[in-house]
Amino acid sequence: MSVRPILAPDPQVSLRPTSEAVAALVELLRGRLGDRVTTSVSDRHTHGHDESWHPGHPPDAVCYALSTDEVSFILSAARDARVPVIPYGAGSSLEGHVAALHGGISVDLSRMDKIVKVRAEDLDVTVQAGVTRQQLNIALRDTGLFFPVDPGAEATLGGMAATRASGTNAVRYGTMRENVISLTVVLSDGRVVRTASRARKSSSGYDLTRLFIGSEGTLGIITEVTLRLYGIPEAVSAAVCSFPDTEAAIRTAIETIQCGVPVARMEFLDDVAMRAVRDFTGMTHACTPTLFFEFHGSDGGVAEQAETVQALAVGNGGSGWHWAKDADERAALWRARHEFHYAMLAQRPGARIWGTDACVPISALAECIGETRQDTQGVSFPAAALGHVGDGNFHMSFLIDPEDPAELAQARELNERLIQRTLRLGGTCSGEHGIGMGKSKYLPAEHGVTAVDLMRGLKALLDPEGILNPGKVLPPL
Repeated sequence: MSVRPILAPDPQVSLRPTSEAVAALVELLRGRLGDRVTTSVSDRHTHGHDESWHPGHPPDAVCYALSTDEVSFILSAARDARVPVIPYGAGSSLEGHVAALHGGISVDLSRMDKIVKVRAEDLDVTVQAGVTRQQLNIALRDTGLFFPVDPGAEATLGGMAATRASGTNAVRYGTMRENVISLTVVLSDGRVVRTASRARKSSSGYDLTRLFIGSEGTLGIITEVTLRLYGIPEAVSAAVCSFPDTEAAIRTAIETIQCGVPVARMEFLDDVAMRAVRDFTGMTHACTPTLFFEFHGSDGGVAEQAETVQALAVGNGGSGWHWAKDADERAALWRARHEFHYAMLAQRPGARIWGTDACVPISALAECIGETRQDTQGVSFPAAALGHVGDGNFHMSFLIDPEDPAELAQARELNERLIQRTLRLGGTCSGEHGIGMGKSKYLPAEHGVTAVDLMRGLKALLDPEGILNPGKVLPPL
């Protein structure tokens, strides 16, 4: 039975703009931005792909914006010319978010890197969209505060908000959704909206902030972000523990959460992942399924948390519990974890990583990971599991030759089976990577046809010409 959409469909841009329209727009933009508008092949190539396996699609031109006013001018001009606009931060996304599928203008926000205002007394900060998380935390060092959301990559905070990023600290501090207070957003016609005040709670009007978080540049371009800050913990300690098998490691993670231990980070790497990291970084830990932990709090609180988790780990067969108490040792431990992506690539030069992103209720985590690892037995390429298992989020990394049709087909089938399994278990097709052009087809199965129609209606209302990052998030009609 066919279902009639309850709202107008998303007006996707189906054809590239004419070369004449692009050329006229580029000349108009150069009149305002000067040499910060470029059509060089190298710039276009860089801005047409991200860190994913998805093929690149270069834009027709790149604009380097410095202010909200400039982004407003670019969007107003592009709307009049009916030319697509794709926002670009650091290019670290993983679902083809920045590919210019229909050509158009890439708006690079990386030079919008000013920290507008730190309000230590209110525990918040306002930054331009191009500020990176590491840049912010360096600037906050003297305040005793920090921003906790850590997706691993040196991503821009505007891009992290646009993709609803999370990462290793999410189990304790939450994702970008919980840590963004307000946004400044430029709409498709150039109008500028501030989504909320800085008050910590409000029951005034619709929640526009959450509407734009995770919208991936399809509803507007984020130019400023106001974020929550946290006090640097009095005490921090980290530990690593090896397990005889994946089931024992995941059981420990589940029990840690169910016991209410406020662990700050709890990262899982399987034996394949550990071998790659050990080869790449020189760390000496066993090549068996492993959990990395970090604990925040007072001296006494951290010690109590660690003792509880260590007892759970030993009860599940964990061994080789290793402490990393000083800052340099902790940094080395987490650097090894964060370099997993490059450690995997080093295993097979010339290959690309097809990275999956599944998130399920914590009680279903062991089943989801176990069945997925069974699927990968005997595949023709390396496949590793890792994840932020404290909140039910894990990834499979398939190290494939993107020019090999057989490997692409095999990885696509594994990814399909994983997503179907995740949805069956009450999970989501994307815990943190976002949808981009890679996962839009799964939205109806996860959200239902009516919900997707509602999303299309919102898109049609906010972007009636369909110029904002077309071909992303919403499935094609």
